[in-house]
Amino acid sequence: MTDASRDLRIVLVDDHEVVRQGLKALLDAQEGFTVVGEAGTAAEGIRRVGYDAPDVVVLDVRLPDGSGVETCREIKARWPDVGVLMLTSYADEEALMAAIMAGAAGYVLKRIDSAALIDSIRKVGAGESLLDPEMTERLFEKLRKQHAEDPLLARLSPQERRILDLIAQGKTNRQIAEELFLAEKTVKNYVSNLLSKMEMRRRSEAAAYAARIATMREHHYPPEDWEE
Repeated sequence: MTDASRDLRIVLVDDHEVVRQGLKALLDAQEGFTVVGEAGTAAEGIRRVGYDAPDVVVLDVRLPDGSGVETCREIKARWPDVGVLMLTSYADEEALMAAIMAGAAGYVLKRIDSAALIDSIRKVGAGESLLDPEMTERLFEKLRKQHAEDPLLARLSPQERRILDLIAQGKTNRQIAEELFLAEKTVKNYVSNLLSKMEMRRRSEAAAYAARIATMREHHYPPEDWEE
């Protein structure tokens, strides 16, 4: 949650310069908002977040050098307190689910009107979570019908799953090796393999992902008694 006495610091990440300029003009005209950085690629977006220390990142789902969802996951792994609002042109349930799992606070369509977008950014800056209601309801219905295991975790072997759980608990390779009676080098190989399977570069990303999965299951997400 940000200090209400200062402007909300915002970084815009979108590969279309016209979109960025439009957003910047809109937000800079609002009291309490300051656009502190812009980027047109995933890599530059991550650098800007580290350099500009924003409160909120408005992030396009599709970027020329990578997925906005993966960029969100990287940002949340490095800077957990930064709120991320995903912005997209397409109503895509899979992208919505991926955004939720990556830690995004919100997912809105680019056709959203200016007042609603400003309100969404303000809520994300205040630490609230918001999602497009229509898309969320469709997603919940799909998840209830599928009852499928998380697709990334399904790629892992039982031993890799155990190691991932221990990583999520904050344990080092040496501690994991001691607990599972393995050589530290063997654990290192397991970690490398599971990161490759999950298409992640850092163990912090995998740990954050596993922790969110555990939290969702603990709180029965989506709710079992969700009404149609």
